[in-house]
Formats: sequence, C-alpha cells, structure tokens
Amino acid sequence: MDRMPSPKRPGPDKPSGPFTPLDFQLVLLRRMADHNPDLVDEARRELGVSLAQMREANKRWQAMVRSPRARGSAARYRSVLGAPETVARRRIGDLDCEARLWSVPLWPDLRFEVLLAPNGAVWNEWLVRAPGATGPEPRVLEDLTPWSCTVDEVARAFVPARPLEGTAPTRWGLAFVAPDRRGVRRECVAEFTWGLLQRIA
Repeated sequence: MDRMPSPKRPGPDKPSGPFTPLDFQLVLLRRMADHNPDLVDEARRELGVSLAQMREANKRWQAMVRSPRARGSAARYRSVLGAPETVARRRIGDLDCEARLWSVPLWPDLRFEVLLAPNGAVWNEWLVRAPGATGPEPRVLEDLTPWSCTVDEVARAFVPARPLEGTAPTRWGLAFVAPDRRGVRRECVAEFTWGLLQRIA
C-alpha cells in the first residue's frame, strides 16, 4: 500500500507572516550597506536582527515589487507601514501633489515620504526631515558625514546643486561646489540612498 506523502513544512529560509515596518527598515539598511557597512551593522544590532534576516527582508521586498500581481507602490507602502503619520498637500510646479509620511524608528528625526501625483502614481519615495525637527546646517565639506543630511538639506546648503542620476532607483546624486575647513573650494558629488547622505566623492 502506498504511503501518503508527508506535508511539506516551511523551511527556515521561508518566513511566514506579513511584511512589517521592521522588515522595511531592513530594506532601507540593505541598500545603505553598499556604502556604509559599519553604520548598517550597528543599526542592525540596535534592531536586534541578524545579517541573514536583513538579507531575507530585502529578498522578500524585491519579490513583492517584481511580482506580476504586485499592488501599486502607494498601496504597497500602506499595507506594509500602515496609515501615514502625516498627509500633506504639496505644490510641485503647476500640480497639487500629496505627500504621505511615516515615522522610521531608526531615525527619529526623519520620516519616510511617498510623494503622489494627482493621478495617484508615486513620483518619489525617500527619507526627509520630520516636520518641525531641526535639521543640520552644513557649511563645509567636513559637516557632510554619512547619514547626517537629506537630499534637500545638502541642496539648500550648497547652492547651486545639480541633480545627478543615481546608479539604482533608490539612489540620487548632487554635484556642487563647497569649501573645506581651510576655505578651499572643491567640486564634489554627494551620493544618497533612499534620500539619506552616504558619502562625498
């Protein structure tokens, strides 16, 4: 008599349960590890997760984004992060847009912002300074340390800054001229991941 096949049990590499805000923070960190692995390791330990968990969270996120049945970006963020902490209207050129902001425990003074066009399409998704929070005011190159500033903060500090295309969808660049502590002005490129400064080249 043939035996019935045993039901398959999920292996340790197949997590169950919803994708959580903690998982999303690990996705942010995974991209930043390319530039600042030491800072990422410190943040990961603060969250109490392993390197394998961070990689798995990123793998699950990529699978969600690339799935042919994937929901739209705006709906995906709401399903993962919940209702936005803040929803505000923002004027971009001639268009009225909607900015949705969520808190990010790793960076209490920042918010994850998703900017929606009038038709509901996501125009931008990155970290910004929280409303009412006091941001940095960099004046020299030495002030631009990793994770210290957002794209907007560097662009305002060193006018005119020229936007550069990033090497990945979650990356941005700014080209500008700024003085160092000795007063020597240099042409620089600031590289950002998810809107947060990673390094100066």
